[in-house]
Amino acid sequence: MRVFGRSFATAFFCSALVSAATAYAQSDESLGNISLPGITNYAPADRRVPLEGTDSGVLFLEARLTDDGVPLSDGMVWRVFGANAAEDGKLPLIAVAKGGGARIQLEPGNYLVHAAFGRAGATSRVTLNKETRRESLVLNAGGLKLEAVLPDGSQVRRNKLTFDIFSRTGNPDDDQLILPDVPAGKVIRLNAGTYHVVSKYGSINAVTRADLRVEAGRTTEASLEHRAAQVTLNLVRGENGFPLADTAWSVVAPSGDVIREDVNAISTMILLAGEYTIIAQNKDNIYQKNIEIRSGRDQTIRVEASEENRIKN
Repeated sequence: MRVFGRSFATAFFCSALVSAATAYAQSDESLGNISLPGITNYAPADRRVPLEGTDSGVLFLEARLTDDGVPLSDGMVWRVFGANAAEDGKLPLIAVAKGGGARIQLEPGNYLVHAAFGRAGATSRVTLNKETRRESLVLNAGGLKLEAVLPDGSQVRRNKLTFDIFSRTGNPDDDQLILPDVPAGKVIRLNAGTYHVVSKYGSINAVTRADLRVEAGRTTEASLEHRAAQVTLNLVRGENGFPLADTAWSVVAPSGDVIREDVNAISTMILLAGEYTIIAQNKDNIYQKNIEIRSGRDQTIRVEASEENRIKN
């Protein structure tokens, strides 16, 4: 595995908690459901944001990457909640703003302000009177950009590659999945900390893992190594025969476990490097062949429908 670091050139931030609640937005672009520890129950309220010129205050919101950093200009989602739960136990959602900074007209009162930047977030408690108030959050976050390579340094098939990102708690049994199926090359905004990354190449057994540290103000670029290859299976009659239709395939690992089943004339899959037994059934005949998968060496396996390969009943 190779890990690199570089500073963000522009807006990448994550907020330090003012009220001890760390939160994650559902996605970079979406205003969908979010998980806000300590304020998990909320709903839109009947109260309205006051119109300009009414008996109200003005709240200016901005976020910075570091204490001495410049305010961020894009990528933010701001949510303002009433600080007191309604009769149903939910916090009222008062206002939502997107972009960089935000200007929100509010009635005097107590509020919880949540700032989200991708999966990074922070919450601050604010008391607003008939005044103009500026709230600046310092975001303790960075980014994570994931790739994968084969042992010889060549690229994997990126359309077959995904990553699952887990929060690290110290006890692997308590790790929480926070982002599934992340594509290669996408910068994920995260609070600073250690994360457990599971890389899946294909859908069978080519899996590799790593613990990666995200530092505030930096993008960690990690390239995980996969020892695997793509294999295509054909059942043929004779050396130059065409693949037989309606063939049922089973791939058996050295442990004896069946790790893949498929029904197709041509079956293509990605397998972890190692030895396997291929079983092909066509009509009433079952054929078997032992194969070896070498890392990075894609191959087509032709199982000949011959007496030599047929499993005798």
